[in-house]
Amino acid sequence: MEPNLTGSVALVTGAGRGIGRAIALALGAAGAHIVVAARTQSEIGDVAQEIADAGGVASARAVDVAAEPSVRALFAAVRETGRRLDVLVNNAGIGLYGSVKDFPVADLDRVVAVNLRGTFLCCQEAMKMMVPQRSGYIINISSVVGFKGYPNQAAYTATKHAIMGLTKTLAVEAGKDGIRVSVILPGGVDTAMARKARPDLDPSVLLRPGDIARTVLYLLSLSDRAAVDQIYIRRRTSRPF
Repeated sequence: MEPNLTGSVALVTGAGRGIGRAIALALGAAGAHIVVAARTQSEIGDVAQEIADAGGVASARAVDVAAEPSVRALFAAVRETGRRLDVLVNNAGIGLYGSVKDFPVADLDRVVAVNLRGTFLCCQEAMKMMVPQRSGYIINISSVVGFKGYPNQAAYTATKHAIMGLTKTLAVEAGKDGIRVSVILPGGVDTAMARKARPDLDPSVLLRPGDIARTVLYLLSLSDRAAVDQIYIRRRTSRPF
């Protein structure tokens, strides 16, 4: 069952391409006013226009999730858009790869800043809006590397593990205010990032961004009596657990 999100406001970060784009389109089709956020204005403008062309409502807001002033400005714009925030999907992230012994510290700092700091800042700002409402849903996008390890992905893996810890704590803190928090851990998805990280994988066996978007819709279709802590969705050809 797909949710009816008419009248709600949803913010999706990293929404200019790949998984984020698919999620934004799906939420727009479900009736939500979508705030499409990412660094590249041209990409988010195209996504917002696609939602509008399909009969939905969307606005595009450029953001650098690693920069606190930029995140604060984004959420100020969300307040102006609908005076509320019903759904936040933290999808923005980058991947930089290499062995631990050779990995530049500057690259580590960048991955942590975007993937962990950015998710933390957006959760923090979302809570400021959702707590007074006593409602809302925060969905963080982690990865299979949130509980597994692969060669040359130490920095990326560390941040996805950290997102798991952040989500677990936030779910406990937010629950008393009627806010639900879940995390989705996708396996290999056919995106530019995955192709860079795992060029050895056959794209034909990978998940599609729409698979993750439909998982988000599933979470939002549940009654407020249900709480889902995490969903691990993998490609059928991979080993479980």
